[in-house]
Amino acid sequence: MAFQIYILANKLFSSSQKAFTLENVKKLGEKRDNQIVYSEFEALYLVETYNAQIIKNNKILSNHEIIKLFSKEKSFLTKYYVFKELRKKGYIVKAGLKFGGDFRVYEKNNPHAKYICYPFSSEKIDIKDLISKTRVAHSTGKKLLLAFVDKEDDVLFYEIDWIKP
Repeated sequence: MAFQIYILANKLFSSSQKAFTLENVKKLGEKRDNQIVYSEFEALYLVETYNAQIIKNNKILSNHEIIKLFSKEKSFLTKYYVFKELRKKGYIVKAGLKFGGDFRVYEKNNPHAKYICYPFSSEKIDIKDLISKTRVAHSTGKKLLLAFVDKEDDVLFYEIDWIKP
């Protein structure tokens, strides 16, 4: 059975019982003011995985319309493929901006993120950028997770940790 996610003033939210259940059990969304608020990645994942409908201006959006709307950021789909793959592997994935990354990645039932994740659509990364990202992850008590999305939209992960010799 479908449940509705509404878009209002660039906010994605639902007040349905299913939304509250999924937030509690699957950690999808965030409780705020008697609603569950979603990131664009969570909302698209819910459409694909849990039969959610996204409604804007009283109209149910098609998958094509959703992707077009969310893809205003050039790297949206690359990041979404990484989000989706991490969820498929059983991780909880949340925004990582306050830690300098795209995603914070949690193991189930662990309140502390294990990784800071950076999705890439190419296999090239500047070594100075890599060192900088590794230092940020280490200074926040996390490991760095690089996620490369190839031309077939498959995701390859590399875990990087800072060690002292």
